[in-house]
Amino acid sequence: QVTLVESGGGLVQTGGSLRLSCLASTRTFSRYCMGWFRQALGKEREFVAAISGSGGSTYYADSVKGRFTISRDNAKNTMYLQMNSLKPEDTAVYYCAARLSYVRVSPSDYNYWGQGTQVTVSS
Repeated sequence: QVTLVESGGGLVQTGGSLRLSCLASTRTFSRYCMGWFRQALGKEREFVAAISGSGGSTYYADSVKGRFTISRDNAKNTMYLQMNSLKPEDTAVYYCAARLSYVRVSPSDYNYWGQGTQVTVSS
């Protein structure tokens, strides 16, 4: 069982930056591929970014490529999402998720989820 806790959300103006963190409660954090997903009001949960267990491979949705950076610190059991040049359309609840083995981009492929953190970008 893995417990995930997100932090770092908040209210920011268009063009601003935020860094989200996801702390995992597991002794084998490096075995887990990690992902960030988001869900806007009235919309389905969508893939944002994912990272392999070692951190050597990263994947991004086209909508965030070049603006967001996913990373992880396995010594701290923590994954990050640096979000720059934020837009109003980035407004959503952001979730971190974990799965063993290979990186996937579908929410249904992830076994463990955090409670989410709200990101609001004002225009």
